Amino acid sequence: MSAKTVGAKTVGAKTVGAKIRRVPKKIPGLFAFQGERGAFSEEACRKLLGPGVAVMPCVRFEELFQSLKEGRAAGAIVPIENTLAGSVHENYDHLVNFELPIVAETSVRIVHNLMAVKGVPFSRIKRVFSHPVALNQCLDFFARNPRIERIPFYDTAGSVKMVVEEGLTDAGAIASAVAAGIYGARILRRSIESDRQNFTRFFLLRTPEFARRHPVRTAGHAAWKTSLVFTTKNVPGALFRALSAFALRDLSLTKIESRPLRGKPWEYLFYLDFLGRADSPNAQNALNHLREIADFMRVLGCYPKGA
Repeated sequence: MSAKTVGAKTVGAKTVGAKIRRVPKKIPGLFAFQGERGAFSEEACRKLLGPGVAVMPCVRFEELFQSLKEGRAAGAIVPIENTLAGSVHENYDHLVNFELPIVAETSVRIVHNLMAVKGVPFSRIKRVFSHPVALNQCLDFFARNPRIERIPFYDTAGSVKMVVEEGLTDAGAIASAVAAGIYGARILRRSIESDRQNFTRFFLLRTPEFARRHPVRTAGHAAWKTSLVFTTKNVPGALFRALSAFALRDLSLTKIESRPLRGKPWEYLFYLDFLGRADSPNAQNALNHLREIADFMRVLGCYPKGA
């Protein structure tokens, strides 16, 4: 195989087992995520940083990366892949462009709930708003209720906010239970997703300076992951040789993803995760081996393996 490549407080939102060392309860600064308050990204933020974390909702993924890069946020919570919908490709691109290190990961079980304005019964619901991915993950519910129209909206939590603020009495929204609590909606049907094995993986990003000053510490037997990106020459066996750097050191790969390299048609970046610390002897040998044969290689982060 060949490939060619190269180098919860709120502010400012717009509308449309090893035991890991825990972050202190009071965390200075704001943590950015994409979506409105109550989004699944906020759940990931609370899971990683505690229920008292101060959050900064952002409209676009690029905006949260910029907020961290420019110092307006202390960290960023970024969804990177879902077990049903696959990878969030835009965020893979941003990881390279913004050069913000990954310092932690977690996964959130995605539970979709149908909610409406308080006092509106299920029998009056004729249309439901939510993000297109959420709507597609509840197809069995819509098949059982063909009278209900699916209407795509920009955000799951944002759809709840809109339905409540406009006082819609014939419409509902699909979102998390957290969103229902924030906006005062009433949950009519719980866990309506078609597949219960629905999880989204999130990264916690920090600035390079913060990551250097505050290295993550864990118990000695904790499992770690390392994420990196690399490119290869377009010659026969190039990708095979690149991956052999890890196979020869018995390093287990948990993810590999290719992304087009903008401005260079038919050239690609390869993103890879492996189990282990980047500073372990085996990993160092593998990374040095890869550097010798890759056109470009960068470690994106080394962090404790999330639950």
